[in-house]
Parts: sequence; C-alpha cells; structure tokens
Amino acid sequence: MAREPVVPPRPPCRLYLITPPAIADLNAFARVLDEALAASDVAALQIRLKPADDAAILAAVAALAPVARARGVAVLLNDRPDLAARSGCDGVHIGQSDASLAEARRALGPDAMIGVTCHDSRELAMDAAEAGADYVAFGAFFPTTTKETAHRPDPEVLTIWQETVEVPCVAIGGITPENAGDLARAGADFVAVSAAVWGHPEGAAAAVRAFNQALAANA
Repeated sequence: MAREPVVPPRPPCRLYLITPPAIADLNAFARVLDEALAASDVAALQIRLKPADDAAILAAVAALAPVARARGVAVLLNDRPDLAARSGCDGVHIGQSDASLAEARRALGPDAMIGVTCHDSRELAMDAAEAGADYVAFGAFFPTTTKETAHRPDPEVLTIWQETVEVPCVAIGGITPENAGDLARAGADFVAVSAAVWGHPEGAAAAVRAFNQALAANA
C-alpha cells in the first residue's frame, strides 16, 4: 500500500517591518530600528518613504540597510527597482501601478526578492506568482492611517492561498498585536506592519516583542 506523502509543517508566521512614510532624523531612527530588530524576530525591512526624492531614498537606504543586515534582516525598497538595484537592496516591493515584475527582475537580477501588492485579488496574486514573484501581499485587512486603501479582503483569501499555492503571502493593513494572530492562523506567512510598531506607546522594541508573542501563540 502506498504511503501518504508527508507534508512538512508550514513555517511560523514572521514579522515584516515597513518604515514610517517620513523620517525626520535618519540617525535617530536608525538607533530606534536597531533596538527594534534586537528585541525579537524580524524577517524583512521595507524602506517606504512617501513622498521623497531619489536623494532622500538613497540616503535612507545608506543609513538603514547596514542596521538591518547586521541583524540578519532582508532589506527591500518600495516601488523603485532602479533605486533598489543602485543602492544594493536585497529586493523591491511593487504595487499594481509601479514598474512591472519583469522590469523589476531585469533591474535586480534573478536572486533578488520581489514582492507584489495584490489587494484582495487571488487572480492578481496568481498572475504575480506565475510571473516569478517571491511573495504576494494581500490587504488592507483592517483600517489603516499609513496609506489610503480601497480594498478590504477577508482573511479567507490567505487560507485559500495557503492551501493552493506555494509562493508565500504577506498580510498588510492595520495589523496590531491584537489581530495579528488571526491572520497568522488564517494562513499569512508574514504580517507587514508600520504604524503599530513605530507608534507603539511603549516604543518600537516593545511592539516587536508583542507581535512575536502574538504570532508564537498562534503558530
């Protein structure tokens, strides 16, 4: 009798940090970032400045990427494959109105990490996965003040994705330590957070610890 294939357990959901949209003092923020990354597990840091000129973006990468890499955290840039390649980032995150995935891959090469915003659409996510995306992002799952959002997916999209596709999925939008566990249980491989960390009343390091506790409790 043939044995049933052994399905390896899914890796635990991890934290994916996104910078604030504006950083007044890069040196001061770099210290806060280092404390946050030292506090507990973080998989990746996305540098997302809105709006910002090229010089400001490159300065942010130069200040923050070494801090992240010293803690073993991957560094991605939002929107700009050209600047991600120029500044030596590990990858880029692109939206539906940004450069295409093919353009990003040409700019960054085969080993770069490329993620794609897919809102609430499994169809967009499947297209991205088939085109070679390293992860797809669904959201916003909850109200957020970080950016304007027009889509509010049901967490079931994460469950269906997890059951049918191997490409990792990221949940984003209004995620806090109180609701992160629900998304982890639903099937998120990563939860992407910004304001809930940098605006935490006890500081960013405390927020990172709280998120990891919530994710561990729902592994």
